[in-house]
Amino acid sequence: MNLEPIIPFEPVSTDQIPEGDQWIAQVKWDGVRILTYYDGNTVRLFNRKLNERSFHYPEISSIKTFCKSQSVILDGEVIALGEDRKPSFHEVMRRDGIRRLERVNELKEQVPISYMIFDVIYCNNEWKNKLPLKDRVSLLEQIIVPNEHIQVVPSYLDGDALFEAIKQQDMEGIIVKNLDSQYLINGKDSRWKKVKNYKDLIAVVGGVTLRSGIVNSLLLGLYDKKGAFLYIGHVGTGKLKKSEWRELTEKIEPILVNQRPFINKPERLKDAIWIKPQITVKVQFMEWTKGHTLRQPSIQAFVDTPQDKCTLT
Repeated sequence: MNLEPIIPFEPVSTDQIPEGDQWIAQVKWDGVRILTYYDGNTVRLFNRKLNERSFHYPEISSIKTFCKSQSVILDGEVIALGEDRKPSFHEVMRRDGIRRLERVNELKEQVPISYMIFDVIYCNNEWKNKLPLKDRVSLLEQIIVPNEHIQVVPSYLDGDALFEAIKQQDMEGIIVKNLDSQYLINGKDSRWKKVKNYKDLIAVVGGVTLRSGIVNSLLLGLYDKKGAFLYIGHVGTGKLKKSEWRELTEKIEPILVNQRPFINKPERLKDAIWIKPQITVKVQFMEWTKGHTLRQPSIQAFVDTPQDKCTLT
C-alpha cells in the first residue's frame, strides 16, 4: 500500500461557540474515528491511534459502492445506534473491539454501523490537505454517494442552534470548524473546536467490588505527571450488560493483587479487591468534585487505550 496512515487533525476543547460566516458546525458523533485509505487497488482502515481496522468494517471496505475517486483518503466517524436510536459508544465498541475476526459477519448483523464522513485529505493521486475546508467539503459532496451505511456529515451555519438541538437530544456535542482551515496532519489547533454537552475521559481500573461473586463496580484512577496512580472515583452504573460484568469477573482473576495500586485511599477501601492497573474504560461524568473525584460517572465501554496514556490534564 502506497498510502501510509496519518495521525488525523484534532480539535481543541472550548466552552464558547465561535460566531461569523467563516465558521460551520457539525455534530460530534459518539463513535470511533476511522480514516479510509484507497490507493486504487487496496482499501485499508486505521483508527486515530494507527491501529488497523480493515476487516472490522466490511461496509466501508467496499469503497467502490460509495466513492467515485480512483484513490482517496477519507476521514470520518464510525457510529452504531443504541436502543434509544442515538449513537452509542458502547455499541460501536462491540464492533471495534472484535478480537476474533471470524465473528465480524455475525456482529455485522447484530450491530449495524454507519460511516459519517466529514473530510477528504487525498483524492485522485493528489493531496488535498492544503485546500481550505470549504473546498474539501465541496469535493466530498462530488465524490461520495451516500447509502444506508455511508453518509456525508451535514454542516450548519448556526452553531448555537445546533448545540441546543444536541443538548435536547442528549448527544455528545458539536465540532465547529473554520471554512478557511487546512487539514493539519498530526496537528491540533483552534481552527477546529469541540464543544461538549458532557464530559468524558478514559480511566484505568485499579480495583473492583463484588456482589454475589460478580463484579458490580469499578474503582478508577489516572496517572499524574510523575507517574503516580491516583484514585478518582468508583462507578457501577452505565451501559454494561450482565454478561459483560460476568466476563469482567473472569478477566480480572489473573491480575488480582494484594496491595492497593492507588497512592491515595478510595472511600470504598473496605470492600475493594485490587487488580493490576491494566484495564481501561471510557466514562462520562458531570464534573470534578472539590476532592478531585468524578461526580455521577457512567461506564460507556472498555477500550484498548494504554494505561500510561490515561493521565490527569
